[in-house]
Amino acid sequence: MTDRPEQDYDPGDVAVIGMSLRAPGARTKEQFWDNLVHGRESVSFLAKDDIHVDETLIHSPFYVRACGVLDTYDKFDPSVFGISDRMAAAMTPENRLFLESAWESLEDGGYDPDRLQAEIGMYGANNPQTAALYGSPPDRVSVGPEAIEASLAWSPDTMTSNALYYMGLTGEAVTVAAVCAGFHYSVHLACQSLLLGQTDLAIAGGAMVRLPHPRGHLWEENRILSKDGHCRPFDANGTGTALSSGVVTVLLKPLSHAVADRDHIYAVVKGSAVNNNGVSAMAYGLAQPERLSACIAAAMEVGGVTPDTVGMYEANGLGLPMTDELEVHAASMAFGKQTATTSIGGVKGNVGHGGVVSGGFGAIKAALALHHKQLPATINLTEVNPDLDFPGTPFVPQLEGADWEPESGIRRAGITSIGGGGYNAHLLLEEAPAPAGRAPEEDGRPRLATLSALDDEALARQRARLRERLEADPGLRLDDVCYSLNLGRKVMPRRWAAVVRSRAELIAALAVDAGGPATTTAAAPAADPGALTRGDHGLVPAGRDARALADLAAAWVNGQQVDFAALHRGEASHRVPLPTYPFQPRRFWRTDW
Repeated sequence: MTDRPEQDYDPGDVAVIGMSLRAPGARTKEQFWDNLVHGRESVSFLAKDDIHVDETLIHSPFYVRACGVLDTYDKFDPSVFGISDRMAAAMTPENRLFLESAWESLEDGGYDPDRLQAEIGMYGANNPQTAALYGSPPDRVSVGPEAIEASLAWSPDTMTSNALYYMGLTGEAVTVAAVCAGFHYSVHLACQSLLLGQTDLAIAGGAMVRLPHPRGHLWEENRILSKDGHCRPFDANGTGTALSSGVVTVLLKPLSHAVADRDHIYAVVKGSAVNNNGVSAMAYGLAQPERLSACIAAAMEVGGVTPDTVGMYEANGLGLPMTDELEVHAASMAFGKQTATTSIGGVKGNVGHGGVVSGGFGAIKAALALHHKQLPATINLTEVNPDLDFPGTPFVPQLEGADWEPESGIRRAGITSIGGGGYNAHLLLEEAPAPAGRAPEEDGRPRLATLSALDDEALARQRARLRERLEADPGLRLDDVCYSLNLGRKVMPRRWAAVVRSRAELIAALAVDAGGPATTTAAAPAADPGALTRGDHGLVPAGRDARALADLAAAWVNGQQVDFAALHRGEASHRVPLPTYPFQPRRFWRTDW
């Protein structure tokens, strides 16, 4: 962390500097956004042989063979975390998914857990039922001396503490149980801890694996699950939603610190609020309009935001007319009478209902909408429910994708999450502040780029993925890319390095033998050990010319420790999001001990 001068930012603002997502039809947040922009529905319609439930149930005429399938629900890469195969099998799928996602969020933000000298808060929501459905609790008599360890791997309570432990971090660990509002509650608690100075960085999110998986659901009249498997938010013909699974995590830091540390910022959390219905005139589990309205209004008040500046409302949007009407009524009370219009949408039409992570799907959609300045369409909405009375509200259904041109001059989005049991939660996001002016990148200056992995196959995949990102995003500066790679990735045994003077040279270097093992530096004179000096944290070059950097690259590829912080000292490079570690997941599953 750097010394941070005082910045002219709201002290209550929290920056989203890293994100990770796995959702039906999307292994990454980039794939997720592409699905949203192109209006793809990721709910799968299954054959009977694909579903593992009671035969009587599956042959019921009311059984709907649809769900949002998570293709990695049973897979994991334990080697990255030093976890044995036996322990990987004992861990519940939500524990495993959350751990990998937390790692990806940290890397996406440009931070290496081994070099972090900070308190990291870890906050996550999961489904307590998953552990029981995955396997019986470990029997200390039959399991033997590993009983305690196995029980912690199995327990939903230790999901966040396990993530801290296996990533080599210290800080707070809070596992949240707030049913379908769990993601929002995790972010809410994380922001509070950051603003109180209890943590320096925070990872917040949720993981949900519905077991058995894949599965369908039994349709019942006026319940929240869809009659035909499609979710139609705000549609007159909606009959509910489909079940789905996934994992979402975000990396958070106070905004003023993120700006001073030159972090990449996707969006800013302006405010958050949670409450519960308690005793209500509504049926237990349904939204209580007055209480939900109070929650939405509280988030705006915390952020010092007026409703007429919130141009996007990402609804809970179950696609059941009764619940949609209650939510729109609550949001209308919170927003009040105004002339400004607010786009309203619902991501459950794309991916179904992800339980504790459903609010995370909406939050990532909103953050990426702010980042890309686009409003994705709400799919499966063909006949707007007239009972919603949208003409009497600020809300306009987002029927087609569009560029986001804010009426108020600033882009802001509100995301609502509602949980059975009366849980309400609302997040208010704002677009990232405009970046400060920067000096042009020095043309032709030699720079060192590094990659490492556990084995040659993973290293080759890293090279290919980085090359694809560079080719797809011409706006990435070489100095930022090298800074992010050298300081933002855990150093592993198999290494690759290149000394390059331009993006084109880096792309070319990554392409050489990218399909096979690669642990060599780019072409350069033979290494001269005398050109390097050893500091407190590793080797540093005697200069910054191509020869000195080639010597450093050769030493690093051959296993020497390099002081990358010293190499980049005095630079004004920024962290930028780059492809994260290419996990090589294998199937781990057990139902007994």
